[in-house]
Amino acid sequence: MSAGHSPHPQLSPVVLCLGEVIADLVCESALEPGKRPHEFVPHAGGALANVAVAASRAGAPAAFIGGVGDDETGEWLLAGLRDEGVGVDWVATVEGADTPIALVAFDAAREPRFQVYGEHIGSTMAATAHNLAPAIGASAALVIGSNTMVGETERLITEEAVELAHSHGVPILFDPNYRPNRWGADIASVHCRSLAAESAVIKCNRMEAELITGLADPAEAARRLARMGPRLAVVTDGAGAVVTAGAAEVSYLPEEAEVISPLGAGDSFMGALAAGLAGLDWDFSRVAEILPAATRAAAETCGRWSAQ
Repeated sequence: MSAGHSPHPQLSPVVLCLGEVIADLVCESALEPGKRPHEFVPHAGGALANVAVAASRAGAPAAFIGGVGDDETGEWLLAGLRDEGVGVDWVATVEGADTPIALVAFDAAREPRFQVYGEHIGSTMAATAHNLAPAIGASAALVIGSNTMVGETERLITEEAVELAHSHGVPILFDPNYRPNRWGADIASVHCRSLAAESAVIKCNRMEAELITGLADPAEAARRLARMGPRLAVVTDGAGAVVTAGAAEVSYLPEEAEVISPLGAGDSFMGALAAGLAGLDWDFSRVAEILPAATRAAAETCGRWSAQ
């Protein structure tokens, strides 16, 4: 195992994103049932890598911690993160591992379906585990998702990261980013509730909010989420209103936007939200001030086929 870069902290506290970076091979069309996909176009992806890119584009120093395989795909993805201003000092390059690739196709309603190949998220995260303490110690916030709770190896590392964040007084921002094809709803909801209780901020879409709380109404779900432990709960609803609870109860209706694909829109919202909160010195009561920028970031992502 060799590191992608020597692990030196950024010059200023960063928004640190823990998770996976993946090459998305995207079929850039909406497919009717039974229709054969045409060519797949490569794009950079991975939920937490997307969040890091969005945070950097929104003006916050951002870094990614995780790993890639020692292949051309991994090199390409790391180069892309660097080009976006995302710190990769904490990324490990693992000899003999394949960087994961996801085939992404859209149904007639333009909802994405994923088939992931090269599941080495556990081994690549394990390879960078020794970077957790210095990375989190140099960070202003830690962003996590639920995909790193699926396998035992990455789950233990995520739990260690949560403990380190608490010990350093670093706020945790949690985006469930639930993928039904990766695990069942029952076990996913258990782990999501556990991470919600450990987090300062939870951001989820309407479906994820209902998965965790059992409540279909976004505002009521947001209030229930806030009572689970987060100081701020944010629930998005596609073109509908974004609602918050906890430190501030806000309802914000985003401007109408063209939707080519929703791939990565939630990640862009999360990255811009994190950057906005960092700019407010983590005053969650002022969340209304940054929702317009977060929804614009999501809308821009909806205007293309790729997550980034």
